[in-house]
This record gives sequence, structure tokens and C-alpha cells, in this order.
Amino acid sequence: MAMEKLQAALDKARKTRSTPDHPPRLITSSGGGTGQPRPQDALWQALETFTVNPRDLETHRVVTHAASEAATPFDILRTKVLLQMRQQGWKRLAITSPMPQSGKTTTACNLALGLGRQRDLRAMLFDLDLRDPSVHDFFETTPPHSIGDLLTGDVDFAQQALRIGDNVAVSMSRGPVADPTRLLLAEQTAEVLDRIEADYAPDLMIFDLPSVLVNDDTRAFLKNADCALIVIRADATHYSQFNTCEREIAEQTNVLGVVLNAYRYGTNRKSA
Repeated sequence: MAMEKLQAALDKARKTRSTPDHPPRLITSSGGGTGQPRPQDALWQALETFTVNPRDLETHRVVTHAASEAATPFDILRTKVLLQMRQQGWKRLAITSPMPQSGKTTTACNLALGLGRQRDLRAMLFDLDLRDPSVHDFFETTPPHSIGDLLTGDVDFAQQALRIGDNVAVSMSRGPVADPTRLLLAEQTAEVLDRIEADYAPDLMIFDLPSVLVNDDTRAFLKNADCALIVIRADATHYSQFNTCEREIAEQTNVLGVVLNAYRYGTNRKSA
């Protein structure tokens, strides 16, 4: 992969997202940052909690559970994402990549926990890589019900999601889901997500999606997202893969930005 071509593609993506082609959905304020109790407080407190083990997290390069030098790049990403999405009135962020093993789930988990350190915000993380879910492995936790049961309406969010701390809810899978494209394309899924957003009023909903170029799952779901973040790996992603991925995402939703992962700089350092 020629880094010059990749850099040119990144510059093009930045210019493209400066004038969104997809208008924001109509949303209402969740009351974040006012310091006042929210109507949704009781619903959030009723979610079952679980404790994350910092050592388990760091094994998977999830480092944002506490402020640190390692967390700084993700904290910068968190701030940029939050400011851009607030400016546009967006709440739903899809995270994907052209091909697997690019670091999209690592980015999604770090972003969610980084948002959790902002006490006036509430964030949700959904593992929608239904053929190969891994968020439950990152957190070393198995939910009582699979996210597939949530999306089909068989269980409520209150029964399926788990809470980290006071303000991060995680909807995970228990294992691969049969026929995920059908599920992600279904109007039932859109209705479930709309109901969760209306009931819990999160400030940000993060969707960890499959890689775009391996199946149709992400294409099926992107209509439900306000914008998307593309994670590419410097030592693996080809320019043609990124170009195709960015074009296909832009046809469905707004491209918020691109994360260049595993870029080596200096002598012995590389990005998280």
C-alpha cells in the first residue's frame, strides 16, 4: 500500500464530510450537562451492572477506563467525535473497517469507556458484528440474553443490556447469530433502536459493525446510523479497499472520519 495514496484518500474524506449529504434525524435533547436529574435516571439505574477488570481490558488494548498516557489518543478521538456529532445533531455512530483485524472493536470499546469518564454523558455500545461478535470477550462478560433476542423484540433492553459504572450501557452477544443480514435489515431492528433511544435518551449510541467488504451486514444496517467512523490499518489496508469502503459508506450515511491504526512512527513506537 502506498502511504501517499492513502493520505490523499484521507484528505478527500475530510473534505467530503465537511458538507454532509445525509440530513440528521429529528432528535430531542437528552438534558446532558444540565446537572439536573433526568427522567431516564431510574431506567439507567435499573440496568444490571458488571465490573470490568483493568488487566483484562489492557490485554485487548482497551485503556480508557482511567485517564493515562495510553488513553490520550482515544480521549482526543472521543472529544473530536463528540464535538462534531453535537454540531450536526447526531447521536448514532457506526464504527467499521474495510477488512477484519483493523482495530474497529478496540476503537469502539475505548471510545465507549472514554465517554464513560465524562460523568455528564451517557453512552451505549452495541456489538452488531453478529457473525463474529467479540465485545463480550473484550469485557470478559456474558450477557443474560443475546443481542439478537433484543433486536427481534423477544427481550427488552432492560433485560439484555449491562451497565458499566453509572453511564455506559453495553449490549453484547452470547455468540454468532444466524442470518444476521436479515436481522440488521429488518424494520423491527430500526423500531427497537428508536424505542431504546426514546426511553433511555443516551448522548451517544455506538455500533460496532462488521467490516464492509466481507459481507452485506454493514450495508444492511447503515441506514440506522447518523454517521460512520472508518478504522484502517496502516500495515494491512490497501488503498483500493479503503476507497471502496469509504464510497459505499458515503452512499448510506455520513463519513465522520477515519482512524489510521498501527501506523509506525519514530523508532519503536506505534499507535494503539
